[in-house]
Amino acid sequence: MSGHNKWSTIKHKKGKLDAKRGQLFTKIIRELTTAAREGGGDADGNPRLRAAIQSAKAANMPGDTMSKAIQRGTGELPGVSYEEVTYEGYGPGGVAVMVQALTDNRNRTTAELRHLFGKHGGNLGESGCVAFLFKKQGYLIVPRSAGDEDKVMEAALDAGAEDFLSDDPDLFEVYTAAEDLHRVKTALEARGLAVEQAKVEMVPTVQVRLEDKRAEQMVRLMEAFEDHDDVQNVWANFDIDEKLLEVG
Repeated sequence: MSGHNKWSTIKHKKGKLDAKRGQLFTKIIRELTTAAREGGGDADGNPRLRAAIQSAKAANMPGDTMSKAIQRGTGELPGVSYEEVTYEGYGPGGVAVMVQALTDNRNRTTAELRHLFGKHGGNLGESGCVAFLFKKQGYLIVPRSAGDEDKVMEAALDAGAEDFLSDDPDLFEVYTAAEDLHRVKTALEARGLAVEQAKVEMVPTVQVRLEDKRAEQMVRLMEAFEDHDDVQNVWANFDIDEKLLEVG
């Protein structure tokens, strides 16, 4: 495997979050509430909320659960207020890691994430220590079954995509400007192409190659972050061999 967004393709293939539906719902509910609190409850005018609703639907979340989460964000229902915090640090081999969390107790979350970094061969760093190694972009996954490479690439580029990767044997990766994500997704779907994932991510601009034990340790660190209820997203600039995807 190669490409810019290694963990997103790994996570997609392993189906890790889908296997833990209750935990996935917890994360999406927090995102729905926070998005509604920050940008209002109208999805048409709130791109973050629109993306959260799409994630909720993809996870088969009941409509009533979605509505209540949004109403807690707009203040129509009482609820917990979450603070958005981005942590930066290093994994095994000096890999740059960014962790986006939504928490109702920043001190607790900081302590727990610091522990996870240390337990898996890394360390929590200062704000800004690795952010310069990432670029905010829209990221879409299109399965190869959606169509042949030329067709998908033409559709993506016509829709305004910035980059198109076909290195993976199972899927195509499409990169856009963050603000163009929804437009490109809509354009692809209008041409009959399935989009399995569409979200704004922090995409690494350089990668660190890991092998053997460091690679396995890095995947375990990423999985530990994904398992933490407060963590919404985690990004890292590692590159590993496909044969190590099933560590654990």
